[in-house]
Amino acid sequence: MIITTVAGNLGKDAVCKSTQQGDQFCNFSVGASIGYGDRKQTIWFDVTKWGKGADKLAGMLLKGTKVTVSGELSTREYEGKTYLQIRADHVALQGERKGDAPKQGAGSDTGSSGTSQGGFGGSFGDDLEDDVPFATCDTRFEGRVF
Repeated sequence: MIITTVAGNLGKDAVCKSTQQGDQFCNFSVGASIGYGDRKQTIWFDVTKWGKGADKLAGMLLKGTKVTVSGELSTREYEGKTYLQIRADHVALQGERKGDAPKQGAGSDTGSSGTSQGGFGGSFGDDLEDDVPFATCDTRFEGRVF
């Protein structure tokens, strides 16, 4: 058994189904980029997540979503091509979909008077410079493991 962890973006929306016995599963593809410059390429993994967490993923795994997947790596041959597959044990959302703009006002904690909840003038982040070295993202699901 080979266990691997892959971080990348979803190539299409996840498709979740259930078997005749009622077992739920979710299928999706993850593209991970390797190399740089002219040698940059994308490796695609077909991922299947089984069990209780699969039904929760349906609405969250949309094309372009950044995810990290851990699970058992296998290959399959079809018409002379080799495909990489992962039977996922863990799927973690890593933030916004690729190309989404950060949400405006996310994290703003101001009352109706324009002062922060702590009693200080202004809102949180007024003293931060514009060139913050990290991106603002919607963290509702970031880092959650299903």
